[in-house]
Amino acid sequence: MSSARRAVKLDIAIRKMTREDLAIVSRLEKEIFSDPWPARSFTEILDDEQWGALVAEHGSEVIGYACYMVVLDEAHLANIATVPSYRRKSVAKQLLERILDIVIDLKCGILLLEVRPSNREALDFYRKYGFMELYRRPNYYRRPVEDALIMVRYLDTE
Repeated sequence: MSSARRAVKLDIAIRKMTREDLAIVSRLEKEIFSDPWPARSFTEILDDEQWGALVAEHGSEVIGYACYMVVLDEAHLANIATVPSYRRKSVAKQLLERILDIVIDLKCGILLLEVRPSNREALDFYRKYGFMELYRRPNYYRRPVEDALIMVRYLDTE
């Protein structure tokens, strides 16, 4: 791996998302994703106890965020994003690891997610952390229209 592609770990803080974060998270969502969640989705997540949302900060700057849902003994990673200039610096890794700690503590047996098959970087990332493909959901994404790969990681809750 070339030094340009090697991950660099930043000193970041991971904390719960708050209402004060909603404007920046909504702006980042529109900048990062071709089919962004509407701002109200993040507001609804903060109001629903089945959902959790985290932000990653470097200094006082929000540089990443993630949202997950827990239903009974299953967890779903619904959204994870890193500001492009902070990618390959362990931001997504630290967000995912925190979510894994949370859902394992909640005795979840699996963590599911959807990902675009064209998003090779995300697929490689998820596979690196033990996710495997379950099935393909046709025409799941809208802009552009694309299937979703449904991936799962089985969790050791012992």
